[in-house]
Amino acid sequence: MSRIHHDGPLVIGGGLAGLSVALEAAPRPVLVVTPAPLLQASSSAWAQGGMAAALSFSDTPGLHAADTHVAGAGLVEAEAVRLLTEDGRATVEWLAALGAPFDRDADGDFAVSLEAAHSKARVARVGGDGAGRAILSALVTSVRAASHVTVWEDGRLRGLIQDTTGRVRGALIERSGGRLVEVLAPAVVLATGGAGGLFARTTTPAALLGEGLALAWRAGAEIVDLEFVQFHPTAMDVGLDPMPLATEALRGEGARLIDRDGAFLLGPEPDADLKPRDIVARAVHLAVIEGRGAFLDARAAIGEHFPTTFPAVFAACMRAGIDPRESPIPVAPAAHYHMGGIAAGPDGHTTLPGLYAVGECASTGVHGANRLASNSLLEAASFGRRTGRAAAAEARRDGPVTVPVASADLSAEALATLRTVMSDDVGVVRDAVGLTRALAAMAGLEQTTPDTLPLLTARLIAASALARHESRGGHYRSDYPDTLAEPAHTRLIRPGEMSMAAE
Repeated sequence: MSRIHHDGPLVIGGGLAGLSVALEAAPRPVLVVTPAPLLQASSSAWAQGGMAAALSFSDTPGLHAADTHVAGAGLVEAEAVRLLTEDGRATVEWLAALGAPFDRDADGDFAVSLEAAHSKARVARVGGDGAGRAILSALVTSVRAASHVTVWEDGRLRGLIQDTTGRVRGALIERSGGRLVEVLAPAVVLATGGAGGLFARTTTPAALLGEGLALAWRAGAEIVDLEFVQFHPTAMDVGLDPMPLATEALRGEGARLIDRDGAFLLGPEPDADLKPRDIVARAVHLAVIEGRGAFLDARAAIGEHFPTTFPAVFAACMRAGIDPRESPIPVAPAAHYHMGGIAAGPDGHTTLPGLYAVGECASTGVHGANRLASNSLLEAASFGRRTGRAAAAEARRDGPVTVPVASADLSAEALATLRTVMSDDVGVVRDAVGLTRALAAMAGLEQTTPDTLPLLTARLIAASALARHESRGGHYRSDYPDTLAEPAHTRLIRPGEMSMAAE
């Protein structure tokens, strides 16, 4: 095992959040560690819809904030939402200046689209449905050209290094060939993404197993609202893992959700399918489990324009043997985004000194119980820039540290079992019987594969879901279908302790 001292922020993760941190931390030297080459295995690159921001003359940050509050079902943090929405245009313009080729209208302004639960068309897109990859590609080009950034594209986070006060002083990284490297740094920024890979039905890269979140909790960081998992209602049900995504923008353009007999799943009203994602996901889930099937019908609304308007979705359909110009697309809900995570401010500060969190692994208060569509890319870039500036201001510290034992992997067989348990019992609709069964199954897995990070994250999600005796946003309990009058956060304060704290 070797040890190096790095004089600037250590960023774990190479998605939109992590790379935004790296660029904004200049001129401090930044080390970015990612387990795969940039652009691979990042949820940012898979995002289809785009980036939400008040960009049109009829829109304002205040309206954007109001929609975010409604979607968040009482658990959003007002100041965080204000900062996010007021920074919307500046963030889109920053990315455009880096080379992100946002769609433009005839006057050269940003073209915007309507997505569910938005009162205005405000989603900036690229090529219809290619925003994530195009935006991330622009950042990758900038990072590779930045003299202050070093990238390790073969590194996995295996532990957090702390001193005797609990301050995070670095990270244990496993590089190719099993080499372990202790990296000491003034600040560690977790930009490790979500936990969608814990579910058998997911739209995210399978490698995203919530490992950064688990390590933060082990180190003593506060974890918030892990039960709030957003299930995208229109994952393409074509036998693939991960499931290809049929972007919400399709419904924004008029595509409709129907069953196999052609009946509307949410009603005949033109905007019926543009309700918040949790409502739409439950309607799709019900149709699937009842045997009626669920399909996204874009024949009338998009038709022959499909290949040019939504090229990524069209290509995925054709690969699966479906021509969406002629046939409805079979869909089902799938784990898509984790609203809960490591408690962090807009500048990434967590409850542990020296540790920052940004992007999907963080819970900054802007998503609450239910993320508003396309707010996640905005949060990753906007709060990523804030986090980069804050982490760059940290000074180097010397002194003794404690290096943890490297975390172990979950076997492929155990992971497959865990994913099935999570989708079946910690999925779109939950109850005490299923959640208790899930926790028992996880306890059984722990006997043969103890102390693995994916299993720990899954257990924390299931335990948080069991503790919340209500339905709110992305968390729906069939045995507690009502929403309580007083919103409360689920806080995992330290290993072994959980509280429901009213706001």
